[in-house]
Amino acid sequence: MSSANTEKQATQEELSLWTVISPVNREIYTGMAVSLLSLIAWLGSIMLFLPITREMTAQAPNPDRLWLLLGISLGLVAASFVCRAYSFRISHLGAFRLEQILRTELTTRLAQVPLGYVVNAGSGALKKIVLDDVRALHVFVADSTPLFAKTFSAPFLGIILMLILDWRLALLSLALFPVGMIGMFFAFRDYDVARKRVDKATERINGVINEYVQGMHVVRTFDDGSGSFERYRKALNEATVTLREWTSQSQTGAFIARTLFAALPTVLVLLAVGVPMVRQGTLELPILMMFLILAPTVTESIVPIVWLQQLLVNASAAVKRIGQLRQVELIPEVSQGSAPEDASVELKNVTFRYEGRADNALSDVSIKIPAGTVTALVGPSGAGKSTIAQLIPRFWDVTAGEIRVGGVDIRQMTSDQLLQSVAFVFQSPFLLSDSIKNNIKLGKPDATDDAIVAAATAAQAHDFIMSELPDGYDSVVGERGSSLSGGQRQRITIARAILQDAPIIVLDEATAFADPDNEAKIHQALAELARGKTLIVVAHRLSTITDAHQIVVLDRGRVIESGTHAELVANEGRYAKLWSHFERAQGWGLRADETEPA
Repeated sequence: MSSANTEKQATQEELSLWTVISPVNREIYTGMAVSLLSLIAWLGSIMLFLPITREMTAQAPNPDRLWLLLGISLGLVAASFVCRAYSFRISHLGAFRLEQILRTELTTRLAQVPLGYVVNAGSGALKKIVLDDVRALHVFVADSTPLFAKTFSAPFLGIILMLILDWRLALLSLALFPVGMIGMFFAFRDYDVARKRVDKATERINGVINEYVQGMHVVRTFDDGSGSFERYRKALNEATVTLREWTSQSQTGAFIARTLFAALPTVLVLLAVGVPMVRQGTLELPILMMFLILAPTVTESIVPIVWLQQLLVNASAAVKRIGQLRQVELIPEVSQGSAPEDASVELKNVTFRYEGRADNALSDVSIKIPAGTVTALVGPSGAGKSTIAQLIPRFWDVTAGEIRVGGVDIRQMTSDQLLQSVAFVFQSPFLLSDSIKNNIKLGKPDATDDAIVAAATAAQAHDFIMSELPDGYDSVVGERGSSLSGGQRQRITIARAILQDAPIIVLDEATAFADPDNEAKIHQALAELARGKTLIVVAHRLSTITDAHQIVVLDRGRVIESGTHAELVANEGRYAKLWSHFERAQGWGLRADETEPA
């Protein structure tokens, strides 16, 4: 078999439900076996009803034999309940173990896939996979697998027992099956298509609600609520119509199936035919009574199949999405990497294209950054500045060329080696919903409290942590650090980078959205962070990089010039024009005489 066919077969196997849940096969099959024992014990207790009733109706009943049979029957009932409870205990423990295995695997994989996949997929879709879809598999393993053995074995074993007891009543008990199955067919006709329509309608409602909540500041400013609410109302009406159509299509068949698979219709049919047979002497009363207990057990065992099918559909949909994440190619990593010789960085003929885009984000870019120097990347929006900054810590792999850190291709370094060499300070700071202390030591979990305080002090964050936060370093920030101001969040992330103490710092303009007071404090923190380090700055404010050792000017993914500030201004090239525009912008402002009405 060719390697291509092997890979294709492996992909198909990954999309199989039973393959995905295979890590807990032991619990699944043990739970099924114990559940089957529960069913056998239950049917055995029912079968003992026949000799018990015969003994009770005998002319000279034997009390000892009667009590023995009753004791065995009660023991089997107790064993059935114990086995049933134990089977669900096993399956639930397996489901929790599966949840742990899958979430660990998926989160580990997310840390190894290209950042582009994470950005394009979005947090909502990834949250659904890691949380909701894994939870759906948990429910399937916990609640479904014990019932599979019982649900699919009960009709089979029950019919065999009924045929042994009396084939006539057995066929009579099954007389309602064909009509009930026809009802189930109509109830689940086009189920997949209808379910997809309902799911899409629900997704539209969720999307509109998220849009309304996340954009509340915009809605309150520009919209009186009628526009956004109208979108919600329209989405809700579409979902209601879709659900109503599905319900009206399936309710008749579902009602027929539910009615005919219930105990009462079967009991009435057996009584209508069985009582005359008993009177005529062609049927024993104990056997009729046995059927009145056994036949409803068989017919009612069909009903859980409907519920199991629903769980199976949900689990299969979850597996499909998990399989899509599993198919994303990982960034390849060497097992034993080469350590960098120094803190220099070099881009050699780097070309990069984002997935799904026709044009290159970078084309044949070459930049040398000596250790211990400051290099600024400038250029118009879309020039490729942030792309270079994110390629250095290997958020993506280059399409062509290579990036070297300390003389080593970053593809020949392990993740740990690269993270120890390069720290990244994002333009939009991100904090976990955790304590200040844990956020600062995120890149160095074993850091001492003294080291954390020293890093926060260097980042100009210690004072506000102690004076403004109720529990100091143990204060828990909100989701994404929402309880802190933007400048405070940025100083916490700089403290994190200071504590990490990487020799190379990649800085995506950390002061772009800071107010003057916070900007001054952030600049002090950055000065401490960059002391003795190689600093690569994505610059939006040209005034912050006039003292850089090297300024690299980019346009449309290409390097068009480089040099110091003075050299580039003297060259009167693209940088000189950017500087001229920047100086003019500094003198811009609103004057009262220009704002007064004519």
